[in-house]
Amino acid sequence: MKELAEWDSFYLIVGAAAGALIGLQFVVMTLIAARPGKPAAEAGSAFGTPTIVHFGAVLFLSAIVRAPWQSVMSVSIVLGLMGFGGLAYALMTIRRMRKQNAYEPEFEDWFFHALMPVVSYGLLALSAFSVFSYPRPALFAVGSTALLLLVTGIHNSWDAIMYHVITQPSKPEPRETGEGQ
Repeated sequence: MKELAEWDSFYLIVGAAAGALIGLQFVVMTLIAARPGKPAAEAGSAFGTPTIVHFGAVLFLSAIVRAPWQSVMSVSIVLGLMGFGGLAYALMTIRRMRKQNAYEPEFEDWFFHALMPVVSYGLLALSAFSVFSYPRPALFAVGSTALLLLVTGIHNSWDAIMYHVITQPSKPEPRETGEGQ
């Protein structure tokens, strides 16, 4: 399809970035897990898991848009389902943020963990409906969704890493007892 062909390089770059960031997130979480401290599963499902979901959504979105579709209708259906599914997930994440007791979210947390995903997935759902009437703006809306989710994920990853590095104690260095000398 001619409309999507112009976007190949964009989605190749954005999808590759999302895939790489998913891998880095796994590495960082493995390193953080080795640190002492009491993990809070409820905070992880409210703040950590959604970051991977957003990166995964960008990767999936990039693959969907680059697939060799026969019609705009097929792409529109998949994007609409993805938008509404993501919107439902974002609302579930907000509920988890409210229920967890491990961390008191601040304005920035509500903005990046709640508002940005709702706006992003809502924009994706709306673009699926408008692709027939306004194909060019709809494709820009899909591209904007990918970038918004990517930036949101980058911010949330960095925020989580900084929280763990700054607020969690590091492992104490083994002390020499002086025995046997």
